[in-house]
Amino acid sequence: ESAIAPAANTTRRPLRASPPANTTRKSLGQRLSTGWMITDTILPICQGQRMGLFAGSGVGKSTFLGSLAAGVKADRVVIALIGERSREVNEFVHKTLPKDVLSRTVIVAATANDPPGAKKRAALCAIATAEHFRDEGHQVLFLFDSITRFAEAHREVSLSAGETPALNAFPPSTVRAIAEVAERTGPGAQGQGDITAIFSVLVAGSDMEEPVADMVRGVLDGHIILSREISERGRYPAIDVLRSVSRCLPDAAKPDENRIIKDYRRTIALYEEIAPMLRANLYERGHDAAGDRSIERFPQLDNFVSEPNTGHIPQAFQHLQGLLDPVEAAEKS
Repeated sequence: ESAIAPAANTTRRPLRASPPANTTRKSLGQRLSTGWMITDTILPICQGQRMGLFAGSGVGKSTFLGSLAAGVKADRVVIALIGERSREVNEFVHKTLPKDVLSRTVIVAATANDPPGAKKRAALCAIATAEHFRDEGHQVLFLFDSITRFAEAHREVSLSAGETPALNAFPPSTVRAIAEVAERTGPGAQGQGDITAIFSVLVAGSDMEEPVADMVRGVLDGHIILSREISERGRYPAIDVLRSVSRCLPDAAKPDENRIIKDYRRTIALYEEIAPMLRANLYERGHDAAGDRSIERFPQLDNFVSEPNTGHIPQAFQHLQGLLDPVEAAEKS
């Protein structure tokens, strides 16, 4: 296949810049259609929101990011591929990323064999590119894969400079470095566009409490967790809904939509409590109406996570309501 052509025009910008002042920044914008039922309803993404995508290796993180690049409505897409294998970078561009997205996409890559300074510089270059489009008034989707490799590069540079190591040898400045990256994304000032950002976090051994994951959770507006156990049973994307959260809720949804979201979470949580008894053949139907309902509804609610959404967000909620309570949904329709 032909190589991706470099940019024809260039504009100089500083790699390090301050985020918009907190007194001038806008609030989160409208909910964005993402192309997935689950992220259009239970885990919504708003314009200017910063989400974390937490996953171990081989769980489908890059594929899910590519689908968001195609599904989320944005004027420009900026993708930072930091610390990935060169083969994966090529496959992401030519296979994972949809062809119709390439014309409005800028990709900045630093592969695993590049020195740590180059990885940090590539990350800053990608953020500066997103800021350039934001300042022009565009709505930008910024995909950063992965913030973990950026933190590891920062650790190597900082330790070489003599900084004292701390937890897992990450120096104390790592928290500030991650926060500076995250704060440069998000809603713009009045008259600017917004940078809606998805930061992937590569968690070793699927340990969601490891240092970088713990640092990132505190500075973002929500997190989506991909579970290896769910991927091993063949459900894609392998989102663990109960452990994932979008901090734009409840404000981003209407009261009746928040009721549907709570009902979905309660039903899934109840099934998870009952599941060990079902596997041991200890659960007796007919004694708990709510438990029986969760068992009956779970297969459809679990498949809901894998369903693409080709319609509007209200239609996704109508579909979910039909799965939770077919009789009530039929009466409303």
